[in-house]
Amino acid sequence: MTVQAIEYQESITPGYKAQLEKNFQLAKKRGGLLKADPIYTIPVVVHVVYNTPEQNLPDSVIIDQIEVLTNDFNRWNADTVNMRPDFDPVKGNPGIRFKLAQIDPQGSATTGITRTQTATESFGSFAIFTGSFADLENVKSTANGGHDPWDQGRYLNIWVCNMSLPLLGPALLGYATPPAGLPNWPTGQTPTGLSDGVVIQYQAFGSNNPVPIQFGQTAYEVAGRTCVHEVGHYLGLRHIWGDGDCTQEDGIDDTPNADSQSNQDCDFTRNTCTDNIVGTDLPDMVENYMDYSAETCQNSFTEGQVQLMHGVLEDQRYDLVHNNPAAVPSIAVLELEVFPNPVSTVLTIRSSTTEELDLTLSDVNGRSVQTSRMINGTHTLSLQDLEKGIYQLRIGNSRSFAIKQIVKN
Repeated sequence: MTVQAIEYQESITPGYKAQLEKNFQLAKKRGGLLKADPIYTIPVVVHVVYNTPEQNLPDSVIIDQIEVLTNDFNRWNADTVNMRPDFDPVKGNPGIRFKLAQIDPQGSATTGITRTQTATESFGSFAIFTGSFADLENVKSTANGGHDPWDQGRYLNIWVCNMSLPLLGPALLGYATPPAGLPNWPTGQTPTGLSDGVVIQYQAFGSNNPVPIQFGQTAYEVAGRTCVHEVGHYLGLRHIWGDGDCTQEDGIDDTPNADSQSNQDCDFTRNTCTDNIVGTDLPDMVENYMDYSAETCQNSFTEGQVQLMHGVLEDQRYDLVHNNPAAVPSIAVLELEVFPNPVSTVLTIRSSTTEELDLTLSDVNGRSVQTSRMINGTHTLSLQDLEKGIYQLRIGNSRSFAIKQIVKN
């Protein structure tokens, strides 16, 4: 169907296929011409949209997922040792790092996390089986029960929400919007009308997620790789099996062909197509993040995938990583004394500035438990009535800020 769609577009717009291929080759060429070890930093905002308390994931899970992204997109993940030697000639290191945004679109200090309680029990819908993402997309709209995106040219927006269906469980574990104009994404391979960003089922977010996923009697093991897979789509990568049989391609020269997806397993015996990439017939690469193999056996990208992602970051997503004010704080970091810490009753705060500063103390779920204002550089907070645990103290104004972790005994 996708081939026919391209042919139809060519018939009404002569030169359409040539332009698609030009865009694609330009992206790959730009990626291939970069310096040997480019480092990109992508600012991330995570929008937690929850209906029940268990869906309101704690900061620790969000921070863990950002660490998984950075580790996997730099080959820092320890399980790269599990990649079979067959793929040593094609392994690639993207050199892409992810950081929770420190500056919001208005220039104010932020943790890079938003939290929205919604009356929507689930953004999932049976319409997904007809190819409609309209209900799912509501999570990206404040007016429709979700949260509006931050500037999509400057931030990677990730929404974490519930997409479950009655009796069936999650409609999807995640989905993402690839860049426009890449012919390895033929017409018909992505739904129309998607707002830019990534959406993840709340149980599939982070490797330390406390809420299990069940598909019937089967427990799904989560390692944070759903988000890695979807960010791969966001940066231009397709499924490694090309969403078809041995005749279909993902547009990447060094990913071995496969006749279908893995079935969320780690079947290292699969060699479903014949190809010759490095002078030999490579087996199906179930280690690749862009397969549907089990998260625990995914551990690598190929060099060709890296080149395409770099090309996208130098073209379609250029503003995300170049001269991006969201990636570098434009306000000063406060010097603070916060003591005693751990604290039992009264916390004392001393600042390097005498300007008025707003103080917000939040629990591990991101809920504000105390707010106040500091004047003349010194302030005390009574924590006597708080439960024992870990809290986050955010202090600042439009010119400076600081975030401290507080332990209550």
